[in-house]
Amino acid sequence: MTDDQINLLGWVLFLISAIGFLIASIGSFWGMLGSVFFLIACLVFMIPFLRKSSTSDENNG
Repeated sequence: MTDDQINLLGWVLFLISAIGFLIASIGSFWGMLGSVFFLIACLVFMIPFLRKSSTSDENNG
């Protein structure tokens, strides 16, 4: 596996865990709030990774 594939796998696992925390925290305001912020943070951290992938595809194509 390449480093990019490992990074993508790690972020996908983080997203799955964020969704799991979100579901588990239903009914708890503070738990839900923390889960939403965790999910948003995971998505924000994925932006540079996904942007790098799309620009490298444009440069190769």
